[in-house]
Amino acid sequence: MSDRRPRLHLVHGPTPLVRRQALDEIVGANVWVKRDDMTGGPEAGNKLRKLEFLLADAVEKRAMTVITCGGLQSNHARATALACAQLGLRSILFLRVPDPAAARKSSLDLVGNVLLDRLAGAEIRFISPDEYRERNAIMEKARAELALNGEAAYIVPEGGSNGIGALGYVEAMRETKQQVDLGLADATATSHTGRGRSPEAPRFDVVAHACGSGGTAAGVALGAAYHGVAREAWAFAVCDDSAYFTKIIARITIELRGLDPSLPEVAFVEPGSGDAVAPDGAARLVVDDRAKGPAYASMSDEQKQFLVRVARATGLVFDPVYTGKALFGVARAVARGDIRRDANVLFLHTGGLPGLLAQGEELRRAIG
Repeated sequence: MSDRRPRLHLVHGPTPLVRRQALDEIVGANVWVKRDDMTGGPEAGNKLRKLEFLLADAVEKRAMTVITCGGLQSNHARATALACAQLGLRSILFLRVPDPAAARKSSLDLVGNVLLDRLAGAEIRFISPDEYRERNAIMEKARAELALNGEAAYIVPEGGSNGIGALGYVEAMRETKQQVDLGLADATATSHTGRGRSPEAPRFDVVAHACGSGGTAAGVALGAAYHGVAREAWAFAVCDDSAYFTKIIARITIELRGLDPSLPEVAFVEPGSGDAVAPDGAARLVVDDRAKGPAYASMSDEQKQFLVRVARATGLVFDPVYTGKALFGVARAVARGDIRRDANVLFLHTGGLPGLLAQGEELRRAIG
């Protein structure tokens, strides 16, 4: 179905599948990393896959401006701003800050994603956490105001997470299946000695990733089941809880199946449920909220130490907001026995490097 939807080609793909023996040893399972932090240059990350379909829809509808939202260091907002600049579209970003009035008066620190937003020429509008709860209404009001002035605008929801955006990760799972079938997965976890394991092409038991708005989870779960990539998908919540994300993901999967009725239904299963009964052909999805840390964009000391340990042992850099928490969650699930120690795990590296570069002080103690 995605082939029949309007789509832009923004992603530099296929993104690599890589192994590191040191990562296997840290996590406790066989881990392949899908490098979706390499979907592009400064705009890279998982959001670019969603924007291929969302911005194509915007262009088809002759939008002149794209409106979206996120936290101050939103990866999604940054990717949207840069992709819009590439397409000659104006972008308006509603970014959440503790005190919008103070933010408007002060000179905003040009670090991380904010620097890239500014370079891309995005218009930044600050909103408070309370206002952010009404973000959809606020964006719709902005769209209506632009329409009164003859400027067509298109709203991209938080994280690009709706049925259209989720098509990007159905496509990503098709891409992954092709890579494995063609022998393009790095099948050997090579150590510094040159010795490796698992020379055969992988059959994934689990595909795991961070979950912050639900769209990637919906696309991955349905796409992985439809294309035979993995037996089960795990979405690691980085904020809120499993009940919240179960509701959000269920809604997005309904939208997604409305766009492509050939996709399976989703069955939400509990961690460690093994062969628990699910409807025939349904996509099995675990939503795990036990690695979300103290708060959104905040890691525990243990999580920070894990992040640093992985970087120093493997050269793979994960971020404190999304990917670092999710990989920590995989390791804890293996330690609990919810994911088998001999399992083949596909981990989606969804990006986040610019946001990491704005959190140096938070990581100072863990770095040493």
